[in-house]
Amino acid sequence: MFNVEKIRQDFPILNRQVNGKPLIYFDNAATSQTPKQVIDVIVDYYSNYNANIHRGVHTLSQEATDAYEQARIKIQNHFNAKKAHEIIFTSGTTHGINLIANGFSSILKPGDDIIVSALEHHSNIVPWQMLCERTGATLKVIPMNLEGELILSEYDKLLSANTKLVFVNHISNALGTINPIETIISKAHTVCAAVLVDGAQSCPHIKPDVQALDVDFYVASAHKMCGPTGQGMLYGKEEWLQKLPPYQGGGEMIAEVTFEKTTYADLPHKFEAGTPNICGGIAFGAAIDYMNAIGFSTIAQYENELLEYATQQLSGIEGLKIYGTSAYKTSVISFNLEGIHPYDVGTILDKLGIAVRTGHHCAQPIMDFYNIPGTVRASFAFYNTKAEIDSLVAGVKKAKLMLS
Repeated sequence: MFNVEKIRQDFPILNRQVNGKPLIYFDNAATSQTPKQVIDVIVDYYSNYNANIHRGVHTLSQEATDAYEQARIKIQNHFNAKKAHEIIFTSGTTHGINLIANGFSSILKPGDDIIVSALEHHSNIVPWQMLCERTGATLKVIPMNLEGELILSEYDKLLSANTKLVFVNHISNALGTINPIETIISKAHTVCAAVLVDGAQSCPHIKPDVQALDVDFYVASAHKMCGPTGQGMLYGKEEWLQKLPPYQGGGEMIAEVTFEKTTYADLPHKFEAGTPNICGGIAFGAAIDYMNAIGFSTIAQYENELLEYATQQLSGIEGLKIYGTSAYKTSVISFNLEGIHPYDVGTILDKLGIAVRTGHHCAQPIMDFYNIPGTVRASFAFYNTKAEIDSLVAGVKKAKLMLS
């Protein structure tokens, strides 16, 4: 049975105080907290077998290599990739997106279209704008409605024989909307377009099956999944990864180097130049083990209870408006108090020990759509409680009283 109090004991940071108050951490969409089980793996690596990988015959190097490649297999199994070499270790979601954008620079040409959605994080907008500048391709946008949902009828109109790439997040970081990526992927494939899904916000809550989705590329970050920062993964179908050129040159990604010619290594090393974040990769595998031990269906059910409870309690505050009201969303609530800047609300909540995110959440086009400067965003994880939500509601009421 799910016992949130027992789960909370795994997270040392939840025992600390902020401004003399017990920490209430509601900024999980930015970065989740790290359990002791993962922290112990990080300490063990640096204490007992810190060494470079793939290059040494000595024992420490072999131990580190085995642990790193075992983590790749854990990630392959978690996302149900067909082959382990379809998993590329990256520094995070942004790195994975830029890797693919760089690769398509040699494929796209003027007259080609690429499609993004209006719900994207800046990291899934800016690289494609840069790609269009380099190639002459045209960027088109799937619009959204007031509920924070994509208008799929407009997506149908954007698709054509000229569409080469479609990019969409699985879940909106700013609103929590769960996008219908199965439909988006299947429709893109009818015009032979490739699809990249930004899974940074979905992977903490659900367990994507990349084969069932038939997605061409899927990217994620460890630090959203109880793992370390500076570590992520890119899944790519083998046929696509074989087509794309390397993103960076250096050690590890080569087969043979002479001054006349260099040949590249096989997958996945072709895209993994230089010494990687070895400990980060190993810890990513440990974080996935930790979350799978709890169970993603259990996590989703509990977090949905938190979302429903928080939505009900916050909606009772006069003058509070919630942005993103899709029937299909995860445990994120973006809101504003009428006439009060979100930064001011966030500052008062911090004084009460409550960590929320304020601003445009690297999704400025969404804020422009609603004609607002930003929102207060409370994002919940499986180690949060309804009692903490009660404290948030009380804090918002206090902020309203002080700032009105």
